[in-house]
Amino acid sequence: MRFVFVCAVSMIRSPNFGGIFDHSRMTAELQELEAKMGQPGFWSDAHAAAGVSRRKVKLERELQQWHDIERKLGDVTALLELAQESGDAALETELASELDRFEPLLAALRVEHLLSGELDQNNAILAIHPGAGGTESQDWAQMLLRMYVRWAEGKGFKVETLDFQSGDEAGVKSATIAVTGPYAYGYLKAEAGVHRLVRISPFDANKRRHTSFASVFVYPELNDDLEVAIDDKDLKIDTFRSGGAGGQNVNKVETAIRITHLPTGLVVQCQNERSQLQNRNGAMKILKARLYEVEQKKKEAEFNAIVGEKKDIAWGSQIRSYVFQPYQMVKDHRTGYEVGQVAAVMDGDVDGFIEAYLKKQLTKGSGQLSPAQSPDDL
Repeated sequence: MRFVFVCAVSMIRSPNFGGIFDHSRMTAELQELEAKMGQPGFWSDAHAAAGVSRRKVKLERELQQWHDIERKLGDVTALLELAQESGDAALETELASELDRFEPLLAALRVEHLLSGELDQNNAILAIHPGAGGTESQDWAQMLLRMYVRWAEGKGFKVETLDFQSGDEAGVKSATIAVTGPYAYGYLKAEAGVHRLVRISPFDANKRRHTSFASVFVYPELNDDLEVAIDDKDLKIDTFRSGGAGGQNVNKVETAIRITHLPTGLVVQCQNERSQLQNRNGAMKILKARLYEVEQKKKEAEFNAIVGEKKDIAWGSQIRSYVFQPYQMVKDHRTGYEVGQVAAVMDGDVDGFIEAYLKKQLTKGSGQLSPAQSPDDL
């Protein structure tokens, strides 16, 4: 127990954390931003003001996180010294409980230390598309969707369904969700790629083992002050009736929106809201993120974290394998990280894979290791 605590203290006080959790520097910068926001005419430039406001919120969150760590560290240190002096077994039990509560704070600190990309702190747009295989892969796509929703809920993030197309018999043909929370994109970018499932198929009367594939795409939700030029004449907008169970307008009124960006051929759609306006806003949010991706691909190779190398949704291209039978294991082929608790992973416990990926990405000094292809290439 003492060894775990000493390791935790060493990590927090490590010089490596100084660049991100430099208390005096961050406090001084926060004061400068507050002074700037108090100046006359600050809000006259909406884009610049939005950037300053976003930076202020980020600094306030990081400082609060640091204060929480320091306060908990002080409590645990005092309890450790008291337990050593008294030899009281009850205090040792209490110390163990405090360390259990302390560890999640350290874990969050450790992972966010790895998130230094330009857009890592942004919200994320996550899309899932099944590979070839009909019902098998469509069911697998829905299992992945549930996994990411459970993960996001466990983080306290907000999840909004932007588009959902049910499979013919089971599962989904495609699904797109918006995940809102601190560093949502920074976390989820590690999940972009082809995911492979091996299991005894529940749809096979002969109980044979099947291999299915689904691809996960992750885009950063763009800030309001980051402009993406979209000319209305370049857009083809179609309306159609939403599918699936839902409100009174579903399947009765054409509220769903499909937008085609003519110069690039990008197609996005949103159908889960009750009005055309809401669905149009959702579709435009996705389109802007994908157009930004295209522009960065043209300009800078280091934006592989957003774009990436094209991969087929098939053998040899998967980033991770989920084996249900004949044994149970989930293994990430980019990092070698693996666990045997398949049920826990499918319930959203993917933080270990994310952290392993971010650490490997940091050592390579480049973008994604093996991301998915564009949805338009499926």
